[in-house]
Amino acid sequence: MASNGNGPEIIEFLPDLTSKKKKGVHKPIYAQVFTNELIKGEPAKVIHLMVNPFSGKKQGEKIASKASAMFEENGISVTMHLSTFSGELIQLAAGLTTNQSDVVAVVGGDGSLSEVVTGLMQAGSNCRVGLIPAGTGNSMANDLSIKSTEDAVARICLGHYQTLDLAKVDMVAGLPGSESGELTRYSTNLVTWGLGVDSTIKAEKMRWMGPMRYDVGILMAIMANNRRNAKLTIDGHVFEDDFTLFLIQNSQTGGSLLPLAPGASLDDGKMDIGILKKMKRGEILKAFGQLKKEGRHVFHPKVDYHRFKTLEIATPKPTAINVDGENIGSTPLKMEVMQAALKIIHSS
Repeated sequence: MASNGNGPEIIEFLPDLTSKKKKGVHKPIYAQVFTNELIKGEPAKVIHLMVNPFSGKKQGEKIASKASAMFEENGISVTMHLSTFSGELIQLAAGLTTNQSDVVAVVGGDGSLSEVVTGLMQAGSNCRVGLIPAGTGNSMANDLSIKSTEDAVARICLGHYQTLDLAKVDMVAGLPGSESGELTRYSTNLVTWGLGVDSTIKAEKMRWMGPMRYDVGILMAIMANNRRNAKLTIDGHVFEDDFTLFLIQNSQTGGSLLPLAPGASLDDGKMDIGILKKMKRGEILKAFGQLKKEGRHVFHPKVDYHRFKTLEIATPKPTAINVDGENIGSTPLKMEVMQAALKIIHSS
C-alpha cells in the first residue's frame, strides 16, 4: 500500500514468491479478510429467518427449513419470512421488530444479503446479521469461510460477530432505458460498472447454464468490447477517459468466486477499486486469464487499484450498475463507505 499526494490512495501488491508463476506472474499476497478482532456476542435466542426461495437452484426454502429445525433443536425461537419477488426482502427486513440481541439470518446469496441489509439500514436496526448460503455465487459466504448450512447454523447459535463496512450506493433506479427515479442500496460485497455488468446482463439470460454462464457472459462482452467513457471521482480526484471495467469491492471475491480484489478487507473503513483501462480484446483476454489464476490481474500493466471512502461515476449517457450481483441501477452513481456499520456473524 502506498499513498500518492497527487491522487487517491494507491494499492501496491507484492508477489507471493512461494507460488508458481502462471500467465507470467506470481499470485499476489492477499490481505487479511478482517483486520480487527472477533467480538464475542451472546448466544442467539431469537432468529428472524429471511428467505429467498429462488436463490441458486431454488433451494432456498429447503435450506431454510433445515436450518429452522436445527435452530429449534437448540431451543432458539425462529420466525421465517419468505420473499415472493425481487426486492421484497428489503420491505420484509425494514418491517421487522428486532432487539439488539436478535439475529437476522439471511438464506440466499449476495443479492439477498444486500436486500436484507438495506431494509435493516432503512429501519435503523442494530442487530446481528447471519448468512446461510443458498445463492449461485455466494461470494460473501466464501470470504467468511462458511462451509455448509451446518457451519452457518453453528456460528449463528454461538452469536460471535465482526463489524463489517458497508457502502451506501445512490444511483438511478433501473437499467438504461427503464430508469424510474432514484435508488439507494447498501452494499456488503461489490459494485461493478462496464464490461463486468455487460457480462452479467448477458449471463442472466443463460441462468440454465449455472455458474458457467458468468464465463460465457464475460467472453461475449470481451468480444463486443464496447466503448465506455466515464468521469470517475475517487476521494475528490477526477479521472476522465475510456475504461474497460471498474471492480469496486468490499469483499475479495465476486461473481462465480473470482478473486477480484486480493487487497480488500471487510473492516478497514474503505473499499477497493480495480480500474481496467481501455484495452484491446487481446489485452482484456490476458487480464481475465490472469484474474482467474488467483488474482494475478493486479499485475497487468493496464490495471490500477486504489482504496477510497467516496466515489462517483458520471457518464455521457446512462450506463448499467451492478450491486452485489444484481443489475438494478444506472449512472450517475455516488458511493460512501460506512465503517463498521453492520454486525456480521462470524467465528474464529
